[in-house]
Amino acid sequence: MSNNDAIIGSKSFTAVAINTASKTGQWIQSKLGDFNSLHTKFSSHDLVTEVDKGAEKMIRKLIHTHFPTHAILGEEGVAPGPKAASAALSQVRDEEYLWIVDPLDGTTNFVHGFPFFSVSIALAYQGEIIVGVVYNPVHDELFVAEKGKGAYLHGKRMQVSAEEKLSDSLIATGFPADREFALVENMKGIQALSPQVRNIRMAGSAALHLAYVAAGRLSGFWEIGLNAWDIAAGALLVQESGGKVTDTAGNPYGLDVRHVLATNGPIHQSFQDSLEQAGATAL
Repeated sequence: MSNNDAIIGSKSFTAVAINTASKTGQWIQSKLGDFNSLHTKFSSHDLVTEVDKGAEKMIRKLIHTHFPTHAILGEEGVAPGPKAASAALSQVRDEEYLWIVDPLDGTTNFVHGFPFFSVSIALAYQGEIIVGVVYNPVHDELFVAEKGKGAYLHGKRMQVSAEEKLSDSLIATGFPADREFALVENMKGIQALSPQVRNIRMAGSAALHLAYVAAGRLSGFWEIGLNAWDIAAGALLVQESGGKVTDTAGNPYGLDVRHVLATNGPIHQSFQDSLEQAGATAL
């Protein structure tokens, strides 16, 4: 692939990711309030709706219209739990082009009409994420990153926040659906960090939390027990906005990272140290 092809390719990849996220997000929003048919996923806290399935179908169709040979890894159709998610990733991780999608990140919020959910779409080329798009239809905010080209919101370049100390930082996490392991580990982190930071937010969409780190609205985010589709697009957003993404033990981010730590950079080490000292890295 010549450089020229790569440029043309990445442009059209990004255009398709943006178009797909926008259309899907608008469709999801049109369904807000139509909760006639709910199914339960991993636990009662992790509800899945027909909207989830319909949105993923729509995403697959839109991507395959343009790139019929590309592989797609999405949340729907993968059985609940960490083992199934790892198995699903390992089946497709060697594909040259792999789209990693979460059709509705923040399902529980959606079900309750709490306006914090998103469509997350990433494209990995030979295992490395080259495009990341997170769209929040309620606020009509589209976060876009291209590898090596920066990250943008409404056409303006995003920059992570400037906090240098945990005590000045607003950070976020989640309450994992897996109550046996991930939730317990995450609670240890919450307990250790809450006295050290300005405050902690738990708004219920990992992809949007990562986008907010990229936009400088949060200083950092960590969560135990996420899947590739929760993190992939958001990780690129953070990196391309000047931030840092690792696992909770400080190792470089890769598609198989499930316990993630993303920050503006300056607070990363002290954040990671606090998780380590609390025995809250899950690693």
